[in-house]
Amino acid sequence: MQKNIKLKQFALLLGLLLPTEWYGAYGTCSTDGLSNIFIKESNVQGAPKGSTIQASINGHTLTVVFAENIGQVAMEIASTTGGVLQTYWANTPEGLQTYLPLTGNYVITFTLPNGDEYYGEFTVTE
Repeated sequence: MQKNIKLKQFALLLGLLLPTEWYGAYGTCSTDGLSNIFIKESNVQGAPKGSTIQASINGHTLTVVFAENIGQVAMEIASTTGGVLQTYWANTPEGLQTYLPLTGNYVITFTLPNGDEYYGEFTVTE
C-alpha cells in the first residue's frame, strides 16, 4: 500500500515538474503565455535550495513545483503595491497551483523550515 502511494506521488511530481522544466529550457513561451519566475535568494543561512523551487505564471494561474523534499514551506503571495493576498503551506515535494484573479505585479516569498527565504517577482497581465 505504501509503495502505491509513493508511486502516485512520484508520478504527480513528474507530471508537474517535467512541463515546467521543458518550458524552462526555452525561456518564456509566447504561444501560450507561460512565463518562468526566476527564484532569488533573500536570506539564506544554509545550503542554497533556490534551484529546487520552480515557479511559473500562465495567464492568471501560478504554478509552483519543488524538485526535492525540503520540508514544509510557507509561501506568501503579495502585491508589489502592498498587502498580502494569499498565504499557503506546502509539504514538499508536493506543488501548488493557484488562481490570481487580478492583474498586477506580485512577489511570492518562500520560507523554508530552517528560516531561509527565497522570492520571485512576476506579473499577471491578462
